[in-house]
Amino acid sequence: MTVTAESGAAKAQQTKSNGGKTEVKILMLHGMFKLFSSPGIFSGPSGHGLRLRILSDSLAIACASISLTLNHLAHSHSLLGYTQSGPLFHAKTRALEKLLIKTLAPISLLPVLIYPTGPNRLLPKDIPGYQPPADGQDDDDWQPDTWAWFRKDDATGAYRYFDEGMAVIASTIRDAGGIDGVCGFSQGGATTGAVVAAMESDRPLPDGAAGDWARGLREANGERPLKFAVSYSGFFGPVDMLKWCYDPKIKTPTLHYIGSLDTVVDESRSQGLIDRCEDPMAVVHPGGHHVPVSKEWVMPLAGFIKQHAQEAQPKAGL
Repeated sequence: MTVTAESGAAKAQQTKSNGGKTEVKILMLHGMFKLFSSPGIFSGPSGHGLRLRILSDSLAIACASISLTLNHLAHSHSLLGYTQSGPLFHAKTRALEKLLIKTLAPISLLPVLIYPTGPNRLLPKDIPGYQPPADGQDDDDWQPDTWAWFRKDDATGAYRYFDEGMAVIASTIRDAGGIDGVCGFSQGGATTGAVVAAMESDRPLPDGAAGDWARGLREANGERPLKFAVSYSGFFGPVDMLKWCYDPKIKTPTLHYIGSLDTVVDESRSQGLIDRCEDPMAVVHPGGHHVPVSKEWVMPLAGFIKQHAQEAQPKAGL
């Protein structure tokens, strides 16, 4: 089930129509999808700019395998990662959503997945591998549906526009009437780590403006910490502004998915996030940089949600 903004009366009616099932609201934070680049593919709609070709998961995995075994192909074919949007992430994870609803229905849990879009729109020139048109004129009519939760400054490594991304997340939580968990992919997985840490009631927040985004998240969720967090191909943010999110370790239950063929986010970066969580669960799937949606890989997620969504919610400040 996917949530949309509704009035209080509509929400009450929705709860009634759920047949007595308990809603488990999960914030879904998009990240990267796979792009395939080769000579001739990086061309814009009118012969210049940039065209992005999205591969199916199976083809992307096959290409990753080829690149690992035939190094000479790396000069003409490569897997890249890039950001997307809430609707695109929803489209890619519909099978996961349906399986969760079906699996959790017998225990009267109804997962409600909420898909916001990051506020930072990226232009074609921001995309790795972009080649400007030969005539020096950008194609202003082409605006790819590519968004980010924050931007990394290549010169300093700092995260820019991070507060803006968190403001959108806080607004989404508020509009949903609060959430129970958060799930993110790639950059969304990194953002998930910061969100779940910031919402832990007993974690000290930075004073002043540095902690305002975290206070906004807590207020939006009624000062309630999250029950669980899930990261797909996520990573920890090695920036000074987020050090307090990982020290002490994140104590909220976390589940981490890692693709054994992921060539976008190195396993050591994902392990960095895992190492900063207390008693984390980790699942390694035989794929690349994507969210696995087959039953085999959704079942651990369903079991994880079942375990933690039904646990008593700790009181704020305890």
